[in-house]
Amino acid sequence: MANSSFPIDWVRQQFPALNTGDNFTFFDNGAGAQIPQVALDAVQQHLVHHNVQRGGRYSKSQDVDAALQSARQSVATFLNARDPREVAFGMNATSFIRLVSLAIAEILGKRKEIIVTDLDHEANIATWIALHSRGAEIRWWKMRPDGTLHTDDLQPLLGHRTRLVACAVASNALGSVVDVEEVARMAHAAGAEVFLDAVHYAPHGPVDVQDWDCDYLVCSGYKIFAPHMGFLWGKRELLERLPTFREDFIPDEIPGKIEVGTYVYENVAGMDAALRYLQELGRRVLPGSNNHSPRATLVNSMEGIRRYEKILVAEILRRLAEMDNVTVYGIQERDRLDQRVPTVCFNVDAVSPAAVAERCAHNAIGVRDGNMYSPRLLRRMGIPPETGAVRASLAHYNTMEEIERFIDVIQIIAGSARKHAAGS
Repeated sequence: MANSSFPIDWVRQQFPALNTGDNFTFFDNGAGAQIPQVALDAVQQHLVHHNVQRGGRYSKSQDVDAALQSARQSVATFLNARDPREVAFGMNATSFIRLVSLAIAEILGKRKEIIVTDLDHEANIATWIALHSRGAEIRWWKMRPDGTLHTDDLQPLLGHRTRLVACAVASNALGSVVDVEEVARMAHAAGAEVFLDAVHYAPHGPVDVQDWDCDYLVCSGYKIFAPHMGFLWGKRELLERLPTFREDFIPDEIPGKIEVGTYVYENVAGMDAALRYLQELGRRVLPGSNNHSPRATLVNSMEGIRRYEKILVAEILRRLAEMDNVTVYGIQERDRLDQRVPTVCFNVDAVSPAAVAERCAHNAIGVRDGNMYSPRLLRRMGIPPETGAVRASLAHYNTMEEIERFIDVIQIIAGSARKHAAGS
C-alpha cells in the first residue's frame, strides 16, 4: 500500500532530531514527540528577544502579550473553538485536570456522580476519584475485552445525579479511539457535562470541540510537536462559572483567572510555531490549498496524518501478527483501523517487557515498557502492571523502513524465546 501524496521526506527534514546521523528510530511518541525546527527557532527567538514578564508597558513586554495572544488564537483554530479566550495555557494536561476537578468539587450540588473509565491514563482517573472525600460518587464505565469503550455500556450509568463523564479521546496504551461525539450527546441528554483528555489523540487526527460538543478538553503541547506545555479548553460560559484560586486583585475573567502565575512563555511560542508547521504540512498534503482558511489547512494536515499513519499501523500489526508468540492488545482488524491511532501495545511470550525494550534500545530503537500510566487497563486485560507491556507509539514522521528495523529486532527476540521454550 502506498501513499505518494504524503510528503514524508519533507516532514522528516523539518525535525532536527531525525537528522543527527545517529540512525535512531523513535517509537516512543506517546511519551512526547519531537519538535520541528520552526518551534525550536521560536523558543530561541523568545528567549533572546522577549525573555521578560507579560503585562508591562514597554515594548518587549507588549511583544510577549502579543505572542501569547497569537498562540491562543492558533490553538483555538486547531481545536475549532468559538473564542480564543476559551483557551488557557499552563504546565501540562495533568495539572489542568486537577484544576478543573477541584473547581467542580466546589460546585457539585445534587449531581454528585462522576463517571470515569478504566481505559484512561491514570491522570484522568485518580484525579476524579480523589473527589470522593469532597462528596463525589464515582461510577465506572468499563472497557470491553476488545480494548474499547462501547457507548451502549455508558447509557445505564447516566442519570439525574450524573455531574460529569471524564474520558480519553484515544487510549494512550492501546490507541483505541472513543466515540466522544456520541458520549457528549448521551451525557448532555442526561444533563451532565463531558471532560475529554485529548493528549494521546491530538497528534493523530483533527480535533473539533464544536462537532464533539464536549464541555472541557485538555491537551499537552509536547505531544503535538511543541515544547513542554499544556492547555485547557472549555466552553466559555462554563469557564466563567468555574471557581479558581487567584489573588483578590486578579479579575474573575477568562483566561486570566485560570492562568494565575507565570508559565513558560517561550514554550507557548513554540506551540504556536508547531501549529504553523502543521499548517504548512496541510498545504503540502493538499497542493493548491493556499487560499484555504487556517482551520481548513489544519484539518487537511491532520486528515493527511491520519491516512498516512493508518498505513503504518496496518503494516506493524500485520508483521507482529505473523509471530505466533507475540500477543498484541487492542484493535487489530484491518477494517477497524479507523478506530485506533498508531500506538501498538504487545508482549513476547516468556520475555519480560523490560528485556524487549532493552534489546530494542541496544539496536537504536526507542520503545516504552511498563504500565503506561494505565495500570487499571492492564489489570483488566490480565497483564500485571508491575511488569506491564511494550508500547511502540508512532507519529507521522515515522517510516516503513523504521518499522522494518523494529520488526527485525522483535523477530530475533521472539525467535530466541521460541527456541528456548522448545529446548526446555
